[in-house]
Amino acid sequence: MSSGTLYLVPNLLGDMPAELAIPAGVAVIIRRLDYFVAENAKSARAFLKIMASQHALQAIDIRELDVNTPGAALAALLQPILDGRDGGLLSEAGVPAVADPGATLVGLAHRHGIRVVPLVGPSAILLALMASGLDGQRFAFHGYLPKDEAALAKHLRELETRSRSGLQTQIFIETPYRNDRLLGAVLAHCSPATRLCVASDVTLQSESIVTRPIADWKKRRPEIGRRPTVFLMLAA
Repeated sequence: MSSGTLYLVPNLLGDMPAELAIPAGVAVIIRRLDYFVAENAKSARAFLKIMASQHALQAIDIRELDVNTPGAALAALLQPILDGRDGGLLSEAGVPAVADPGATLVGLAHRHGIRVVPLVGPSAILLALMASGLDGQRFAFHGYLPKDEAALAKHLRELETRSRSGLQTQIFIETPYRNDRLLGAVLAHCSPATRLCVASDVTLQSESIVTRPIADWKKRRPEIGRRPTVFLMLAA
């Protein structure tokens, strides 16, 4: 028996109509799948309800994979697909395997020769880059930066130097409740001429994507609070 296909299933970035972010052809695939690997089974079922799955929600097999899942557990998550069943790797928000624990499962699928199919959907990181006006030819995504204040300051200065020497946009994110702390560190430790894009609530009605020099941000600091935010920086 040949193995099934592992589909990388995008999720919405927040409370919005699914048809505005998930293409119709992708929705068809999502609705027919009855096996998923997701960070949280409850929120995964909520998404599948929005997508009008053709299966009874409680009949859908959803197994959890998060940052605490041991590597030894990955084989069991992949076994139904090895047995010939199509499955979906579902992100908690946005696209799987990007700033997401699913990359390890995808790597194992490749080692087993399983067909991996990425499905089109919203990525806050790429959408923010598109709308930032910063360099989209050369960029680097760094995920979460250090929590320690001194290490964070050092890391930001290093990113700014890298951006300046390579003309490369630097992209990073933070847990929403630490947004203001990270923004304050950027404003305190980076050059006034460096351009900073603050992209909050991407794809939602409350979306705000604004790029300004840091000198201007210091005069008009944004109120981002706990809104999901992507930060993009390009040094002058």
